[in-house]
Amino acid sequence: MVQYQALDRTFSALSDPTRRDILDRLGRGPASIGELARPFGMSLTGMKKHVQILERARLVTTEKVGRTRQCRLGPEHLEDAVQWIQLYRRRWERRLDGLESYLGQHRGGRR
Repeated sequence: MVQYQALDRTFSALSDPTRRDILDRLGRGPASIGELARPFGMSLTGMKKHVQILERARLVTTEKVGRTRQCRLGPEHLEDAVQWIQLYRRRWERRLDGLESYLGQHRGGRR
């Protein structure tokens, strides 16, 4: 069952292009807050805010290593969103299959 609070956090986190870029970058491996901020010309504080939103959505985990904070993709990735999308995809596929059948019957069986 989809947990809607988690789903809301996931979609909220994904609504920002910077956070989507962060996830893309972390898909290639761990990075520090500074490494993530550099390509955006963003302050460490600004990047940390984006990372915290991704952490609350459980899309990213962080760990303090020395004086830096190392970021990685979270364990759940996009599971809540995938589950929700698949649910609605199945519903729409059934509706479209029904429409296809209806149209086929009303065109004299032609496709």
